[in-house]
Amino acid sequence: MHLVGVTLALASLAAGESLKRLDTSLTIWTNNDLQGAASPDADKAVILTDAGPYQDASDVCAKLGEQLWRPTPGKGHCKRDAAAALPFAEYLKYDGTADASSKFWVSSASNSSAVDIAGRFDNVSPGSHARGLCTNTAPFSTQSSQDTSDKWQISLDVNGQTITGFRDRLSFRFLGIRYAPQPQRFTYSTLFKGSGEEVSGLSYGSQCMQRGSGSEDCLFLNVWTPYLPNPNSASKKKDLKAVGVWIHGGAFTGGTANDATFDGANIVSRGDMVMVAINYRLLALGFLALKDGKTNGNYGLADQITALDWIRANIHKFGGDKDRITVFGQSAGAASVRALIASPKAAGKFSGAIMLSNLGGINYGTTYSEYYTIEEQVAVAAKPILAATNCTDAPSQVECLRAVPASTLTSFGDARYLVVDGTYLTTRSLPLTGAPLPIKLMMGTTRDDGAPFISFPTTTNQSAYLTSQGFAVPSPQLFPITPTGNATLNLYTSASRLATDGIFRCIDQATASSLLTHARLDEIYYYEFDRTYQTKGWPGTDVCDPPATDSQHPHGDPSKPYLKCHSGELYYVFGNLHRQGLPMRDGGDLGFEQFVLDSFAAFVRTGDPNPEKGWLRARGYKGTEGVVGRSGRWEPSVKGRNTMRVLDWPRAVQSGFREGEQCGSLGLGLGYFEGK
Repeated sequence: MHLVGVTLALASLAAGESLKRLDTSLTIWTNNDLQGAASPDADKAVILTDAGPYQDASDVCAKLGEQLWRPTPGKGHCKRDAAAALPFAEYLKYDGTADASSKFWVSSASNSSAVDIAGRFDNVSPGSHARGLCTNTAPFSTQSSQDTSDKWQISLDVNGQTITGFRDRLSFRFLGIRYAPQPQRFTYSTLFKGSGEEVSGLSYGSQCMQRGSGSEDCLFLNVWTPYLPNPNSASKKKDLKAVGVWIHGGAFTGGTANDATFDGANIVSRGDMVMVAINYRLLALGFLALKDGKTNGNYGLADQITALDWIRANIHKFGGDKDRITVFGQSAGAASVRALIASPKAAGKFSGAIMLSNLGGINYGTTYSEYYTIEEQVAVAAKPILAATNCTDAPSQVECLRAVPASTLTSFGDARYLVVDGTYLTTRSLPLTGAPLPIKLMMGTTRDDGAPFISFPTTTNQSAYLTSQGFAVPSPQLFPITPTGNATLNLYTSASRLATDGIFRCIDQATASSLLTHARLDEIYYYEFDRTYQTKGWPGTDVCDPPATDSQHPHGDPSKPYLKCHSGELYYVFGNLHRQGLPMRDGGDLGFEQFVLDSFAAFVRTGDPNPEKGWLRARGYKGTEGVVGRSGRWEPSVKGRNTMRVLDWPRAVQSGFREGEQCGSLGLGLGYFEGK
């Protein structure tokens, strides 16, 4: 009878086992060292249920295709074997889930064993109430493989829909969730509301139209979470987790929330948080403005705010706390975060922000931080598009453009500009004076962020080369050319320093300094990456990779000189080196990856990138605890003291802001914004 019951329970999973029918919360616990299936702890994963009788816990496990977790044979029957008897006991104590009186149902010969927080077994009455520990045998997902089989599925009632997602070893995954219906072209998105339908969250939604591919129906988001609260009882605020909302980069011309580079499973599992990644409209479809009084642009920015509204309304169903939302993004994603901080329409919708490699300053970077008026954008972007589509003299330019194929409109790469539209953005830049901002802020760059934004020289003539890249010849004292025996590489390296200062470092340091000087923020956690792992396929130049020096370092030796380029921090932040199938180049990559993820996740959880010492110990993160011990505390910049964390291995160091003289020579010193 028991086997028949289990078979019937498994058969019911075809549409995803309903969390409402299970009538329990579910928490996935793993010893996640970021090595995936190669980890020595790969099999140490459990699912924690709500308290109930023994049979209820056993039934929940069976309906998930699992069974009650069994302690290690021959261990766990005395206090010294508590870890073998009760996985994650230290963290259960640390976060208040368990105390000395708590008991947990596990599997044993008696079929009704409970274990307490100290690892002691007690053959209590099967009718007693205790939380259950189920096995978690779901496979790890990878860049190329996600097992969405029926047995791993779970369904939630969210926003008027029943959404079926699935779990892997690390998290519950709900992909391709619609947050807005497809808007009419060149109008603002509105919140989507379901009508009782059942929908799949097993695969990603379409990316937004870009370079001839994607769809105009693209306003979807993805959710990763280690915790699903019981939908039949009110969520306890203390149990809800902080939420990171990721905004992808790509110059406002490309990118997608579906990019495996920033898959959220590792950061939510190891970091004990919820993550959401969002799509938003790009290129002309997301940003084109016309001088007609109604087609005012910023549609992509408005999409981001609509997504925030959806998240605030629904994230509690996925275990997230709407009052602890951190928006974070890299490159154009960082520019988006900056614009959200500036936008009156986004005020009060998030409590933290991280800007990774925001652009501004000079040349290519300018318009990401200093916005065009509509008239300026029309002159630069709209007029060429109108002329190319024969819409210049149409009775209604916008109606004419609505009839143009989306693939044609998205072929114009310059239609990417945020504008001062009077509603979503009301100032030419982020206001650096005014009332205090109700957020915590973390920001920074990679050491050589600007390197991919210039081309490699084909000449050794510095003046001709820099002119071709849009730069004036700088002071040789401030931007010297260091001889290495390769004249073109020497020139490129010097120009990379100029590009990094001019497009990234100087504007971001000036932003931080001004926000503090004018008391808009009391503190800012600033950083610079001095160790990176370049993303595959971009920028496609080997100067961003360390040299392979010997048989010990066939994939590169990070201790040798190389450029720490744009996007080179992303694998570390999300902990996805192994998931991407990438090799560890030396003994430091894994430890540094763990430390970086732990620091960024700590900021999402607490507004402070210093992981709590007790938290690290309870989670067993000895590697990060060691780095923190060697490095000391990450100190924030405050008014009158500009300081940053230089992120490197085997230790991070505290340093003053860099390149002050160089920034001053470019007109981008710390006082750049004064008087603006």
